[in-house]
Amino acid sequence: MSRRRSSQWHGLLLVDKRPGPTSHDIVDMARRALGERRIGHTGTLDPMAEGLLMLCVGQATRLQQFLVRWQKTYHGQIRLGHATTTYDREGAPSDPRGAVPDLDLAALARLETRFSGEIAQTPPPYSAKKIGGKRMYELARSGQPAVAEPKTVTVHALSLERLDVDLLGVTVTVSSGFYVRSLANDLGTELECGGYLDRLQRVSIGPFSTESAISQSLLESADDPLAVVGHPAWTPIDRVALPFAELQLNRSATERFVHGQEVVVLRSGGGTLAVDSEVALRSPDGRLLGVGLVQSVLARGRTVGVRPAMVLQAGESLPTTVAENRPSVASGETS
Repeated sequence: MSRRRSSQWHGLLLVDKRPGPTSHDIVDMARRALGERRIGHTGTLDPMAEGLLMLCVGQATRLQQFLVRWQKTYHGQIRLGHATTTYDREGAPSDPRGAVPDLDLAALARLETRFSGEIAQTPPPYSAKKIGGKRMYELARSGQPAVAEPKTVTVHALSLERLDVDLLGVTVTVSSGFYVRSLANDLGTELECGGYLDRLQRVSIGPFSTESAISQSLLESADDPLAVVGHPAWTPIDRVALPFAELQLNRSATERFVHGQEVVVLRSGGGTLAVDSEVALRSPDGRLLGVGLVQSVLARGRTVGVRPAMVLQAGESLPTTVAENRPSVASGETS
């Protein structure tokens, strides 16, 4: 049996997707452009949606489980007057439907409050969520629609604007697992007139935004990997930011961590860390080493014990040079 060729590229690629292609289509474009099979993404965009798709390449695929936790910001438009079977413009009309009420600033403010903070949200019937091992859209298309259990999600910020008699503009910043389509449907239900998502653009994922992304057309036409990894849309794995605190290790602690051993870090600052919280570990020269779990916090948070949860270097060769002239104790920084 032949061994899979080792990955040449390791990092994040930001792509500005146009309406039409699936997220998997964009992954295939990146695979062709980079000559790399090991590519995944950190959150699906529906074909009708546009905007930021964050791709993990090479060993960065091991970071997907952490990167999906970054909050996401969307701009969209919600059409009122009837619901649809898919909760977006591509579905068939369904109930509820009716006259759109007058929505003044006070009414919009009430809706913003109603759908902000921690809320229970049910995924759309046509979604990639699995029930009994099958995706919900597969069950719906086969005539066996299923209803998923509501899930608690967080809306960090919500702004609604009336653009027309039956059209709302929406800007929303949300936690992982949130469906803007469900928000559109739930708003229509709340107003008793029905509503569906008419347009959607994802503009940011954590600190990453469409402003730095490579266009879909440029990715699709790229005939040299260097044109992609040399673009501002590319972040080498060593510079990837994770959605939790960071600790920097000295040389000896770096050696222990990459060999799967617990380390003790002396911190000179940063926010509070709790036992069992995750932290990103970096070498003295700033390389991302992996993710650890806090085992102990002593001396008012100045001494932290961390055990490895995921070591990036395991199983694949990456640059491992560590600066020799660093102090024996490194400070920890909280992101």
